[in-house]
Amino acid sequence: MSVDIRLTGHVREVVEETLPGLVDSLVASGITAGDADLWGPAAAPEAGQRLGWVQAVSVSRPLVPEIETLRDVLRADGVTRIVLAGMGGSSLAPEVIAGTSGVPLVILDSTAPEQVLAAIDGDTTDALARTALVVSSKSGSTIETDSAKRAFEAAFRDIGIDPATRIVVVTDPGSPLEESARADGYTVFTADPTVGGRYSALTAFGLVPTGLAGVDLNELLDEAEATLLEVAIDDVRNPALVLAAAIAGGSPRRDKLGLVSDGTHMVGLPDWIEQLVAESTGKDGTGILPVVLLPVSPEVDTVPEDLQIVRFVDDVHHDHLFEQHHGEVLVSGSLGAQFVVWEYATAIAGRMLGINPFDQPDVESAKTATRALLDARPEPAPAAFVEDGVEVRVSDPGLAASGTVAGVLDALWARVPADGYVSIQAYVDRIGLEHLQGLRELVAADSGRPTTFGWGPRFLHSTGQYHKGGPANGVFLQILQRTDVDVEIPGRPFTFGELIEAQAAGDASVLSQHGRPVVTLTLTDAQADVLPLFEAAQ
Repeated sequence: MSVDIRLTGHVREVVEETLPGLVDSLVASGITAGDADLWGPAAAPEAGQRLGWVQAVSVSRPLVPEIETLRDVLRADGVTRIVLAGMGGSSLAPEVIAGTSGVPLVILDSTAPEQVLAAIDGDTTDALARTALVVSSKSGSTIETDSAKRAFEAAFRDIGIDPATRIVVVTDPGSPLEESARADGYTVFTADPTVGGRYSALTAFGLVPTGLAGVDLNELLDEAEATLLEVAIDDVRNPALVLAAAIAGGSPRRDKLGLVSDGTHMVGLPDWIEQLVAESTGKDGTGILPVVLLPVSPEVDTVPEDLQIVRFVDDVHHDHLFEQHHGEVLVSGSLGAQFVVWEYATAIAGRMLGINPFDQPDVESAKTATRALLDARPEPAPAAFVEDGVEVRVSDPGLAASGTVAGVLDALWARVPADGYVSIQAYVDRIGLEHLQGLRELVAADSGRPTTFGWGPRFLHSTGQYHKGGPANGVFLQILQRTDVDVEIPGRPFTFGELIEAQAAGDASVLSQHGRPVVTLTLTDAQADVLPLFEAAQ
């Protein structure tokens, strides 16, 4: 099944005006042919090394029997639980694939100590003995993934299990991780190095962890293959061209993209699209900001003029959907087909915006700041004030003038320009504080502007690029938690607790250096302090 798209209202007019130019530019067939010059001479060297995702289906087919054989070996050894340690594209696509297939897969894309412990210990006393870990990192040097690997190695040894029998590595050929993993006797899958992380859904990074967990990989690849011919043709019916026109066309352009799942069978697809679109387009002062929404979100009830809603449904041809959601882009289709269409559409949108959709020039800045803080270990900046157990820190003293959390939030919303947005970044235990995500709806209503929510530090590998490289119209609310729980990182002079604190502080400093207003709220008793925080946000 391919991807069906239905349009009404203004977005239909935008697409009809934009499509002829896209067809005439031969961009769809150019991508399929690997034409690196499509994005201009400055981007050509990078693009020339990053178009392998176009061939991902055929390249990945031979991996399937290898993955299935390893799955059988692990199951014979008593493994019934797969944990994935990865960040950004290495975790978001597997999370969607497993969730949509109804297959359990534990995702560890956090450095929150409680979350690390939960991934290691599971919810039963014998969970670790039944666990295999997939370590996914293109570069082989991702600090979060390396730290998780070290923690699991120690945990396996503590219960008498040789890590080499339970750890599987996915990385690029020639990476430091490949070299060390092979030396340690681990099973290693190398992925196509010409595929960037956010375009890697249908490569070893998406397939190894999900295949080991029990997903039918051939079905996923069949779904993707079914749409390859459609996206390769320069035709007004090409779904990737239609989608690119809808999200990047028009004048003035709607530069925010509301992603709504409405009864669809696909679980978490907007989160994967959020990374793909934000990291690919958010640079050089421009971009498309994805905003993951609920069907009842404030931005859906009253749609801002700079927001284009894309609604995922199981069948776009239901007339009641067509009538109720005027001006939206209605999208249906299989998961494999969605991966292909969105990858093409995002690359095409990058060309329309005049940027290189394959680099991420501003991602490294937060990593550098984190490393500097871990090396220097400065004393934490003093709180501007504390209210109801919530410590308040601000990038600009003027934000704290009210002396109340509610006043600080109002002051932050007042800094949002007419075309701006609010970004909530929660550096907390996602499992224990999952309900914190509900804060997004309150903030969107209170601020009156599109609001994103990201779990830290995983968003640093996705929307973090947009926050620094995209339009300078965002304001940022960090939420941290104090906890007595911490986990050592074997071989490192810092703990997981110290790492996540440094990641939050490092990102706040970089955002502030870019002139972005930042408020950091630290919950000293996370469960008790959430209620006052919700009240303040209203």
